[in-house]
Amino acid sequence: MSWTIVIIIANVVVSYLGLQNHNLQYKLTMNPVAVLRQGQWYRVVTSGFIHSNWAHLGFNMFTFYFFGQLVEQIFTALKGDLGGIYFVVFYLLGIVISDLPSLLKHKDHPHYNSLGASGGVAAVVFCSILFFPTNNICLYGFICIPGFILGAIYLIYSYTKGKQLSDNVNHDAHLIGAVFGLVFSLIMEPRVMASFIQQIAEWNPFG
Repeated sequence: MSWTIVIIIANVVVSYLGLQNHNLQYKLTMNPVAVLRQGQWYRVVTSGFIHSNWAHLGFNMFTFYFFGQLVEQIFTALKGDLGGIYFVVFYLLGIVISDLPSLLKHKDHPHYNSLGASGGVAAVVFCSILFFPTNNICLYGFICIPGFILGAIYLIYSYTKGKQLSDNVNHDAHLIGAVFGLVFSLIMEPRVMASFIQQIAEWNPFG
């Protein structure tokens, strides 16, 4: 069984338990005041395995399934038997690091809560874009856009929405998770940048 599947199963089980027990869901959610003032640092990790509803869970895990398997293969090709460990650590760090801006921004807001795997998923998606920038990413199954173009749009959108604070989505986590995915991948395999540039230079939108 791949680590991608293991992570998906963990998300489904923990999210299901949380949806059945809202007290448990709250205890696993990232609440900055509980983390910083009460020392409940575990929430920074557990919040990435719990979701607000089935649609939230389904979208994150559907995306993670397709990109996670590819990234897991990349890590295995680069690190051999340790590839799986690198992949799990990468995913967990994506969750933790993507929560840090919200943790600091809302340190005095006791009613602020954040949950979901979006930070880790964004890290995985952007790792795949860095290695295969011209591969199409299809939205809703029929709108297909090269990864490097969609990635740029996503970064701009997440940054803009994060500044506006116009909805309940943690856009900061999406943005930081995506950037972390790029940085981690570059540190792990610095040569990928040259490959990234070359693939884009050789891309033919009409080919």
